[in-house]
Amino acid sequence: MPNDTHETAPTQFVQAGGVQFAYRRFGLRGATSLLLCNYFAANMDDWDPKVTNGLAAEHDVILFDYPGIGRSSGETSSTVAALTQHCVAFCRAIGLTRFDVIGFSLGGMIAQQLAAEHPHLLRRIILLGTGPRGGEGLVFDELTADELDDPSALLMKAFFTRSEASQASGRAYMERLKSRSIDRDTPVSKQAALAELAAIREWGVIPASDRFAMLGTIQQPTLIVHGNKDVVVMPINAFLLAEHLPNAQLIMYPDASHGAQSQHADVFLEHVKLFLH
Repeated sequence: MPNDTHETAPTQFVQAGGVQFAYRRFGLRGATSLLLCNYFAANMDDWDPKVTNGLAAEHDVILFDYPGIGRSSGETSSTVAALTQHCVAFCRAIGLTRFDVIGFSLGGMIAQQLAAEHPHLLRRIILLGTGPRGGEGLVFDELTADELDDPSALLMKAFFTRSEASQASGRAYMERLKSRSIDRDTPVSKQAALAELAAIREWGVIPASDRFAMLGTIQQPTLIVHGNKDVVVMPINAFLLAEHLPNAQLIMYPDASHGAQSQHADVFLEHVKLFLH
């Protein structure tokens, strides 16, 4: 399926661990697989096509829905650890044995857990808009499932700053999200969103001891990408990741909030290309 894109890749299904996972795969087959782990209350259609198609030029891109999200069956887990185990089951079911991972927000938490528990699976890691377990301000008190009633307003507020340039990038991003017109994913239910919210809040609880110990075990080269004005995951969390991961580099994009990689998509894709080469 060499000609498939974000807009045309068919939704496929695979059974693993009692869950029927929905996924899409497109890009350069035979290249290193690149698994994309999604953010809170997001399905496969919520990835930015400019980013995913850009990645697919040189990578075998795989999007998937967590259990109970989109068109995947089952119940959504309420801890990052459980979501990670489901992710491992999915990877094994489609035959992934060693791959790169991009984790965005909640997906970045899953990517960290995955690297710590299953280091043999991952070659390189990219963490977008995320933070370490027990990071700074990861309480998400302001985030509620009710905000999903107006997803466009939520994205514009959370992903982009108030500057004219950032808001213009946001409007362009919102248009790109509509570009897949056939075989669209199922909207995320509030029940599933509440489970994911519980997962990210649990991740934010500061451990009793060895707050960042897990990060020290992650040896893979890691690229951390963050917006300097992220209102969802405070930028200090990116610095904490960079400080405690043994083999990490940090890129902070200017005038950017939680959707930094979409606002700065062109330069982000160049940075990824250099890092994953």
